Amino acid sequence: SIESLLSTCAVAIRSQTDALRGSLDLLVLKTLSLAPMHGWGISQRVQQISDGVLEVNQGSLYPALQRLETHGLITSEWGTTDNNRRARYYRITASGRKALGDELDSWRRFAAGLEAVLRTS
Repeated sequence: SIESLLSTCAVAIRSQTDALRGSLDLLVLKTLSLAPMHGWGISQRVQQISDGVLEVNQGSLYPALQRLETHGLITSEWGTTDNNRRARYYRITASGRKALGDELDSWRRFAAGLEAVLRTS
């Protein structure tokens, strides 16, 4: 959360790993809020929506999916892809939708604060 980024005495940047993990979780939850999909589909959708700016590394995606499922924010079940392969399909839960809303609010506050600082001359 944004509060974890700030200390009372100074601005502290979270470690890159924590920041990337939080961003990835947000991207996964947002993508799954659009439709259930398998892991490869999630990474493709993020890349497509961001016009190629964001690429989800498969090595980071699957641990994120497991983490989100462990926390009850998504569920998964086996299904068949369009090209007849078995794959795990992920779906956001009600808890996941609430977490997504909270994270979006935090992210927007953070981005607005960052933008305000960057605009100053």
